[in-house]
Amino acid sequence: MWDSIYDWLQTSGTKIAVIILIAWVVERFSAEFVSRLVKGSINPDNYASEREERLREKTITSLAITIVRVGIAGLAFMFVLSELSVDIGPLLAGAGVIGFALGFGAQSLIKDFIAGIYIVLENQYRVGDIVRLNDIGGKVQKITTRITVLRDLDGNVHYIPNGSINMATNMTMEYAKVNLNIGVSYDSDIDKVKQVINDVGLELSKDEAFSKFITEAPYFARITDFGDSALVIKIFGKVLPAKQWMIEGELRQRLKKAFDQHKIEIPFPQRVIHNKK
Repeated sequence: MWDSIYDWLQTSGTKIAVIILIAWVVERFSAEFVSRLVKGSINPDNYASEREERLREKTITSLAITIVRVGIAGLAFMFVLSELSVDIGPLLAGAGVIGFALGFGAQSLIKDFIAGIYIVLENQYRVGDIVRLNDIGGKVQKITTRITVLRDLDGNVHYIPNGSINMATNMTMEYAKVNLNIGVSYDSDIDKVKQVINDVGLELSKDEAFSKFITEAPYFARITDFGDSALVIKIFGKVLPAKQWMIEGELRQRLKKAFDQHKIEIPFPQRVIHNKK
C-alpha cells in the first residue's frame, strides 16, 4: 500500500504539485502583466484630470485581475482532475446539463455579472469614488463582476449586488460644487450681504491651505427663497472631487465670523403668540 502511495506521489502527485505551483506563479505574474496592459491601454487625453485617469485604471485593473484569476484557477482545477484520472468530458457535459437546469435560479447572478461589466465599461463610478447606490452612500472599496463594496461614514461595509442597483449617483466625478443655502434676516442689506459673502469666498480661495482644492471661489448666486423667518441665500462654488464637504465646512465657519463682525443676523424660527383676553 505504501509503495503504491509512494509511486503515485512520484508521478501524479508530483505533476499535481507542479500544476498548482505553475498556476500560482502565473497568477502572481498575471496581476503585474494585467496592470501594465491596462495602464498602457488608457489614453490620458480622454480624462479631465490625473485623478480621473488613476481611478479608471484602478477599477479596470481590479476587475480584469479578478477575471484572470478565476480563469487560471479553473484551468488548474481541470488539469488536476485529469491527473486524478477523472474523465473531464462527461464532467463538462454534466456541468452543462446542471447549468441549464439551474439557469433560472442563476438569473440574478447573470444579471449581476452583466450589470458589473456595464458599470466598468460606461465608467459610471470607480474604486475610490464617493457614491450613493439606491439609498446607500459611501466610498467605493471594490468593484467585481458581481458586487460593489461600499464603506459608509460610520465605517460600515455594504455589499451591493450590481444587478440590484437602480440608481447610481457619483458625487466625485471630474469636479464637485459648493452648494449652500444660508438664511439672513429680512432687515439685512442685501448688497452688503452679497459683498461679505463674495469677500469671504475669495479670501478662502486664496488661502494656501485651501486654494489647491478650489477652482471657482464661492460666491453669492441669488436669493433663492423667502422663508418664514429669513431670506434664503444660494451660494455656489466649484472644487476638486470629494473636497466639497471640507470646503463647505470651512466656508460656514468663516461666514459665521464675518456675519457677526458686520452685524448680519442669521435668524432662527420664531413663533408669535397673541393672547386675547
